[in-house]
Amino acid sequence: MALTDRFQRPTGFRQTLASGFLLAGTAITVGTALLFQYVGGYIPCALCLQQRIPYYVAIPLALVAFVAAAGRAPALLTRLLLLAIGVIMLVSLYLGVFHAGVEWGYWPGPTDCAQVGGGDLGGGDLLSAIDAIRPPSCDEAAGRFLGLSFAGWNAIASALFAAVALRSAVAKADRFA
Repeated sequence: MALTDRFQRPTGFRQTLASGFLLAGTAITVGTALLFQYVGGYIPCALCLQQRIPYYVAIPLALVAFVAAAGRAPALLTRLLLLAIGVIMLVSLYLGVFHAGVEWGYWPGPTDCAQVGGGDLGGGDLLSAIDAIRPPSCDEAAGRFLGLSFAGWNAIASALFAAVALRSAVAKADRFA
């Protein structure tokens, strides 16, 4: 069956479930990063911030895909949205692998990587606050959990989200939907 024929198939429960999973998963992933930043006090490096962009794009697309799949919008729309999310998550996968490679010293990172601001600059002694902030470098992992940095975990999450989105974009609809 040609790929264009697969996009003409009706959608069903599988696409609705995948869209909901992608919506929740991408929102939780970027939400966790934001919690680490604003609650945990981790200042993101330039590559960390760059890795969030695909999520900021994927979340609204997943919401539209979920509404389209659940509302029985044209199958082509739902499948193209899922395909777009899959491609965006492949970009996120690349960014995560690249950043993890920089952290492990496999290749050099961008030269402007330590030019990230942050911290509390309001009130008090502004000059002391600026001096106290040390922007993170992209080649130093802020922390590791089970041997992987945030970038490594992002690569795994992105690979999972890409696989779900791409598979459901071409999968048959379920009969019981």
